[in-house]
Amino acid sequence: MGVFEFLFAPRLDHRGWQTPSEASRIYFVIVMLFTIIYSWSLSKSNIIVFLCLTMLISTPLLSLGWWLISLISNGMKPRLLVDSVSRVDKSKKLPLHSFRKP
Repeated sequence: MGVFEFLFAPRLDHRGWQTPSEASRIYFVIVMLFTIIYSWSLSKSNIIVFLCLTMLISTPLLSLGWWLISLISNGMKPRLLVDSVSRVDKSKKLPLHSFRKP
């Protein structure tokens, strides 16, 4: 698996649902860090203004970035979220290490 596939391939969770790719997760952290730093400097330590600016700035940035990432990853074969997902009991739709009794 190349770096491009590792970053942009959707991930399958234990139920078979596609979850965000690694690129989406990394993008979220980067955008939130920069938005928090920028908003804090603009708000002059006013917490309400800081929270409003963080939401106002991060929402369109995240939406646009995630849309672009979805265009790039469209048509890629999904990868497993973690290796333990492959050990799911498909007949019960529960992980083998589940504590729920049948």
